[in-house]
Amino acid sequence: MLHLTNKKFIALKKGFFSLVLVSCLVVSGFTQQDTIREDKMVQQFYAISHQPLYWFSSAKNMDRATEWLTMIESANQFGIISGKVQSDQVRVALLSNNTLDNINKEQRDRQITGIVLNFIKGLQEGSVRFDYDEVRVPRDSVYINQILNSNQGESVSKMVSRLDCKDPDYVVLKGYLNDSITVKDTLKYKKVVLAMNYRRYFSMNHQSEYIIANIPATEASYYLNDFLKLKMRTVVGKITTPTPLIASYITNVVTFPHWNVPHSIGVKEILPKVQKNENYLEQNSYDVVNAKGKVIDDSKLKWKSYTEKTFPYFFRQSTGPRNALGVLKFNLQNPFSIFLHSTGSRGNFMKDLRFLSHGCIQLEKPLELAKALLPDQIDIKALKSGKKNTESKIIGLPHKIPVYIIYMPVMVNGKKVTFLKDVYGLI
Repeated sequence: MLHLTNKKFIALKKGFFSLVLVSCLVVSGFTQQDTIREDKMVQQFYAISHQPLYWFSSAKNMDRATEWLTMIESANQFGIISGKVQSDQVRVALLSNNTLDNINKEQRDRQITGIVLNFIKGLQEGSVRFDYDEVRVPRDSVYINQILNSNQGESVSKMVSRLDCKDPDYVVLKGYLNDSITVKDTLKYKKVVLAMNYRRYFSMNHQSEYIIANIPATEASYYLNDFLKLKMRTVVGKITTPTPLIASYITNVVTFPHWNVPHSIGVKEILPKVQKNENYLEQNSYDVVNAKGKVIDDSKLKWKSYTEKTFPYFFRQSTGPRNALGVLKFNLQNPFSIFLHSTGSRGNFMKDLRFLSHGCIQLEKPLELAKALLPDQIDIKALKSGKKNTESKIIGLPHKIPVYIIYMPVMVNGKKVTFLKDVYGLI
């Protein structure tokens, strides 16, 4: 369950807008954030090389720069397009090397470095934006050293082939991009490019055990040692309360969790129901609590007098199978109060369109996932037989598990590529 304040919701929308920019990479080049990162990488490059000129320092390096530009100009085969204007400027600079003064040479030298570094970075880790990402590991120094150590007889084309992603799904998507899409800047093209970038990201940042929850597919998959161990349907955020994109870690599992209803959900959805039916709270196992969590005697409250703005209390749902979170909650580190959980509304998993939640992700097979993560500490029988007000327990994981909540409207099954509906309208 999730409720975003206006401030958080605006931030979330900005995050989604970043994703749109990424998906439009093929037409607009690199984002402003990429430019900032590029500048830092360029500065680090020259700090490591200890010389103001790299490409213009020798005829050999100038030839190498020309090789890189030729490769980058044909980089649409990788779903990457850099600015043609920049490439043209660099080519002119290389041809007019003898007429450039030192200042212009340094500027063009750094420009070449930035173009090549961005290409190498995009080729290996992709260009994916999350609203919250604590899994990605900075690798700028790796890309810098790949350039500095590349003049060892290996051609640029062979180097790019060696560094290119080897993930099987990526290979299928790349083949589809080059063989089945003839018109660039179409929705299909953008979707495939975005999917390729996700596969690059996973290849670079995944660990031996991880979970991927794909929003458009309304599915979650659990992997162990790169093998799919568990796949299930999910219920994700409505269009009005979208699930944010997160790369984070599950740190613990809560059995028989309470649901502390976010205040806005409480006053907008529960309060009107109580005002129509004063037995609603008892029928659905809700308590009324104050800001300190102390239970209030709801029989003494004058329900008809409250509005969304004047209701001073909160709702808390008792533990048990009828709890909105079900009997399991998988806590996920993030600033949006997003997590994975079970649910008592099992019928939702039979629906074709499962964009129904306030933002959190409901799992079709939470017991199986908990057992996989904590094989010696999860008692399936006890979870199934638990009753109202069963004691809640927090079970820490022996090691944190990466979770990737993504927006990838493309599925790869063997050699088959299937396109999904862009429900949130982000592509």
